[in-house]
Amino acid sequence: MGSLTILPAARAEDTPPKELVQWVRDAKQRGLTEVKIRQQARGLGWSAAMVDKAIADGAPNPSKPKDQPVGSLIPRPQPETSAPAISPAAAPPATDGTEPAVNRGVPDDYLIGAGDTLHVAVWKEPELSLPSVVVRPDGRITVPVIKDVEVAGLTPPQAEKLITNALMKYITDANVTVVVSAINSKKVYLIGAVRKEGPLPYTYRMSVIQALSEAGGLTEYAKRKKIYILRTENGREYRLDFNYEEAVRGERMEQNVVLVPGDTIVIPH
Repeated sequence: MGSLTILPAARAEDTPPKELVQWVRDAKQRGLTEVKIRQQARGLGWSAAMVDKAIADGAPNPSKPKDQPVGSLIPRPQPETSAPAISPAAAPPATDGTEPAVNRGVPDDYLIGAGDTLHVAVWKEPELSLPSVVVRPDGRITVPVIKDVEVAGLTPPQAEKLITNALMKYITDANVTVVVSAINSKKVYLIGAVRKEGPLPYTYRMSVIQALSEAGGLTEYAKRKKIYILRTENGREYRLDFNYEEAVRGERMEQNVVLVPGDTIVIPH
């Protein structure tokens, strides 16, 4: 079986990327309905608006052989590897008693780990703020005045509360925002017939297909129907089967599970 190439797409613009348009043409030639095309493309991370534009532009190309596999070209938006841009200061306290909306760079249930880069902002106290600080192997960061604070294993809101309570001894009405500006503590692992074996930085909500794409795609020797994920929870290891050929056709998309840190994807030869 030929090598399956997975090409990263450019950032979404008004005009759909040529990789996505070509992939839509291939899918139409194979007889996939527009509903199936939308389902599969959105499963790979494309927005509905961009998929609709590609479908509108993706008239069948008569020069393209009809027996080419649909999965031979799989466009996918480039996943973010770092958190969004952050504001230079903490959010001001709300005046109506409600919690202000805060962009912490990650979901509020994310657990901070050693190696993560944080931005700690104290409202109206720039000398107490930390534009960039890396969580040390011991799980701690050093904050002005209060010194070492253990943040590993805490969520950003929990870290904010811990730092706020410590600062309350020195300043009144302390207001702290903790933003995860770079995730470096979480990894998944790929073994077998993939172009780049080894650890892969974990992106929050990364799926199996996205991880394989980040690793450069499968080799020509990969057994695409026999891939599986090894996961350990509460000391128990179990296996999740993954049929790559079904997933790229938009079938049984439930098997394209969201990975968790520590997962190992095995691609047999």
